[in-house]
Amino acid sequence: MRHYSVSAPHWNEPDGNRRVLLLSVIVPCKNEDAVLRETHSRLVSVLQPLATDFEIVYVDDGSTDSTFELLREIQCVDHRVRIVQLSRNFGHQIATTAGLEHASGDAVVLIDADLQDPPEVIPLMVEQWRNGFDVAYGLRTARDGETLFKLWTARAFYRAINRLSAVPIAVDTGDFRLMDRKVVDALLRMPEQDRFLRGMINWLGFRQVGVPYRRAARGAGETKYPLLKMLRFAMDGIASFSVLPLKMATWLGFSASGLAMALILYAVCVHALTDRWVAGWTSLFVAVLFMGGAQLIGLGIIGEYIGRIYGETKRRPLYLVQELLGFDAEAKAQQETARAG
Repeated sequence: MRHYSVSAPHWNEPDGNRRVLLLSVIVPCKNEDAVLRETHSRLVSVLQPLATDFEIVYVDDGSTDSTFELLREIQCVDHRVRIVQLSRNFGHQIATTAGLEHASGDAVVLIDADLQDPPEVIPLMVEQWRNGFDVAYGLRTARDGETLFKLWTARAFYRAINRLSAVPIAVDTGDFRLMDRKVVDALLRMPEQDRFLRGMINWLGFRQVGVPYRRAARGAGETKYPLLKMLRFAMDGIASFSVLPLKMATWLGFSASGLAMALILYAVCVHALTDRWVAGWTSLFVAVLFMGGAQLIGLGIIGEYIGRIYGETKRRPLYLVQELLGFDAEAKAQQETARAG
C-alpha cells in the first residue's frame, strides 16, 4: 500500500506564533460493520504522519447491523473518535451534514466508510489546502469494481447537470473532499432539505482544485445507492440547481399546442379543398394521447418542484440525534487546546 507524507500544516498567527491546526474527518456510516475496523485503521495510519491534531467523526445513519456497537468499541480505545448516532436513517447527504455540524476542525474531510475513496489521498488534499486552496475535491480518473452501466450513467449525469445548471460541477467527482473551515461555515448556512452537497459546495465558490485518484472497489458490504436511489439523487441535483425542467415543460406545452393547431389546419384544408374529412380514428387517438401525455409530464415536473417547496415550508430539522459519544468536556477541551495552540 502506497502512503503519502505531508509535513505538519501550520499557519502563522498575526503575533508570529504558530499553532497546530485541527483536521476533522467525517465518515457517514450505514450498515458498514464489515469494513469499519479496516477503515479506521487506514484512516489513523494516514492521519498520524501528518503531525497535526485530528478527530474522526463517525455518523451512524440508522444502521440496523452492529455498526454502532463497533463504533462504540473503537471510541473506547481512541479518544480522537467522535460518534453521532442519528435517531433513524436520514440519508447520506443529511448524515454528512450532521457530521459537518459536529466537526471542530480548521479543515474538514468528507469520506465514505466503504474504502472506495482511498484515505491515502487525504495528505494530497491537505497539501493543496496548505498551498492556499479552500476546497480540494477528489477527481476520479478510474473506477474499479463498477459495472459499465454504472460508469455510463455517472458520466451521463454529470454532463446532463452541467448542461442544465448555471453552476458548473466538476465531472467525475463525488463528496470525497477537503474543505476549509470558512467553506464549512458557509455551507452550514444553507438549510435546504433536499441536499446535493457537491453542487452546493460548487455554488459557494472559493478557490477549488481537483486531486486525481483511482477509485477502488468497495471494501465490503453492499452499495447504498441502488438504481432507484441513484435516480432520486440525480433528480435532487437537477431540481436543486436548475429550473430548466420547468421551462422544458412550457416548451413541451407549446409544442403540443402547435402540433394540435397544425392538425386542425390540415383537417380544415382537406375539407375545403376536397369533398371529404380526414378519415379514421387513429389520428384522433394519437392527438389525444399526445396532448394528455404532455400535460401529465408538465404537471409531474411542476409537482416535483412544488413538493420541494412544501418540504421547505414545514421547517423540520434536517435530522435528530439519538446519542453522542466522544463529545464530553475533556474532548472539547482537547479540541479548544488544539485550535488555540
